[in-house]
Amino acid sequence: MTTSSYKKAGVDAGLADRLVEHLAKINPAIGGFAGLLPLAAPGPARDYSLVACTDGVGTKLKVAFLLGVHDTIGIDLVAMCVNDLICCGAAPLLFLDYYAAGKLELKRSKAVLKGIVEGCRRGRSVLLGGETAEMPGFYAAGEYDLAGFSVGLVKRSQVIDGSQVRPGDAVLALPSSGFHSNGFSLIRKVLGPRRLKAWGRALLEPTRIYVEDAARLSEGLAAAGERVLAMAHITGGGLIENVPRVLPAGCRAVLRPRSWQAPAIFRKLQKIGRIPERDMWTTFNMGLGLVFVVRRTAVARAKALLPDAIEVGAIASGGGGVELA
Repeated sequence: MTTSSYKKAGVDAGLADRLVEHLAKINPAIGGFAGLLPLAAPGPARDYSLVACTDGVGTKLKVAFLLGVHDTIGIDLVAMCVNDLICCGAAPLLFLDYYAAGKLELKRSKAVLKGIVEGCRRGRSVLLGGETAEMPGFYAAGEYDLAGFSVGLVKRSQVIDGSQVRPGDAVLALPSSGFHSNGFSLIRKVLGPRRLKAWGRALLEPTRIYVEDAARLSEGLAAAGERVLAMAHITGGGLIENVPRVLPAGCRAVLRPRSWQAPAIFRKLQKIGRIPERDMWTTFNMGLGLVFVVRRTAVARAKALLPDAIEVGAIASGGGGVELA
């Protein structure tokens, strides 16, 4: 019986991790969801840090090409950037995009830009500029690539870095809107062109943008004398690899999969592709797009601020990582 995995689909996540580890050795500031640069300007500005990150949409673009639907992929582009940015407590300020194609097609380009503008609206970002490149012979006919760059600001006293997380804290999460923008190399391999067309609209559901949710949560908890202790955007690597990125040494997350319902489309894909359970958890978000940690005393307040938040687990002592209980 043939099974499918991300590696068989052509993506070696282990090699990517080794590259990040190499980069972190060169520059220890690399490795978080976003990079922080303390401002050296005189006056109140020196209490703040600039925050920046970059990302793309990955092979979800291939589904957009197949269906000829281009007005939502720009939302994904902004989402993948601003959702990383907020994990350290930053408020997004501006967004830049890079759009490259073998041959520019005005109607298609306008549709892509429409999505980017809508993503910026949802992500409280000003679309400050970007770059459009026409590169004949470099991309296949009808295809293009996208990259995005997000810049924000955070007060140093309000940085979310996970350092205050301790055993007994609660782990909560906000639902995803589907696969978001990760795992599409595996999705495409499992489904093939015919099923991709049939599933296309569901697969192209834009990545949920959590900027307003994060702001409401942080501001609401602060008013009650509480705060967000850690926050993780669940992208490539799933819950298994992203949650540990924001936990201090000596802490691990114990998640209870029975506390939420993964969308049926995840399990349907798993059944079609005979994807091992471990690969599901290390490739997809499994229905949770943003995970955050708060003190047990702040759980009720957090749920009141974000009605769709789900308590999915707790922090325990141990050697790091995620345990599915």
